[in-house]
Amino acid sequence: MIMELKHSVLKTQASANYELLDSGDGEKLERYGEYVLRRPDPQALWKKSLSEDEWKKADGYFFRENGKTGWKKSVSMPNEWQISFDDLYFNIKPTAFKHTGVFPEQESNWKWIKEVVKKSGRPVKILNLFGYTGGATLAGLSAGAEVTHIDASKSTITWAKENAVLSGLKDMPVRWLVDDARKFVTREIKRGNKYDAIIMDPPSFGRGGKGEVWEIEGDMMKLIDDCAKILSDKPLFFLINGYASGYSAESYKNILSPTVEKYGGEMEFGELTIEESKSGRLLPCGIFARWNA
Repeated sequence: MIMELKHSVLKTQASANYELLDSGDGEKLERYGEYVLRRPDPQALWKKSLSEDEWKKADGYFFRENGKTGWKKSVSMPNEWQISFDDLYFNIKPTAFKHTGVFPEQESNWKWIKEVVKKSGRPVKILNLFGYTGGATLAGLSAGAEVTHIDASKSTITWAKENAVLSGLKDMPVRWLVDDARKFVTREIKRGNKYDAIIMDPPSFGRGGKGEVWEIEGDMMKLIDDCAKILSDKPLFFLINGYASGYSAESYKNILSPTVEKYGGEMEFGELTIEESKSGRLLPCGIFARWNA
């Protein structure tokens, strides 16, 4: 079967709850709801557009000093607060690793997941590997799919459950499992369980709750090969996101293609970006490859 290929640059634009105000000199300035955060971003190699005085107005600033990291916060900034992307709600909690608990550049993928599931007109079982705080899981649930959410971090899954409650999705069909992605898929092969859609957001390097080591160079191709064995007879979609430095979207497209090309459909791949609200400049935030039937 012929599989169509499409290269895209996906953009997250400013909304009532999120806005990229500026970027440059290795930093980005973002508004999450009513609070503005300043934090490092190695992709922002250019000059800033706004003055340093504007940057200093941030409610929260992530620092690295003398081997220590953390956040310097204004008196008015809470430890956590809520924002939404369409009908998906997230608890924002700035972490010691500079993250906030949501990746805004994924908004295009969340919209795509909802659209593909709704258009299918049939029951859909989704497996979300390395599910983090659940953005893709929430998207699938809101479209009526059944989702199995896997992450090696118990605290992260607790966070994802909070987001499901905030989004009004706590009673939807979802399994929250603290597990190693590779071991879980291996067991699913033995159990004969199948999924209509698979999502994965693997890190370049990571450790599981029991000390399992994940290295993308040696582990990703094997995981995708195993995922091919748990796809249903009529799979709906397969989505891979990446943040590993040194890899391109072309690499992810080449990795995924052998698994899905026999089904035809369309493969879209490219960059995930966020558009600065004032300049229109795009901040690269990751890569993706996604196939749908």
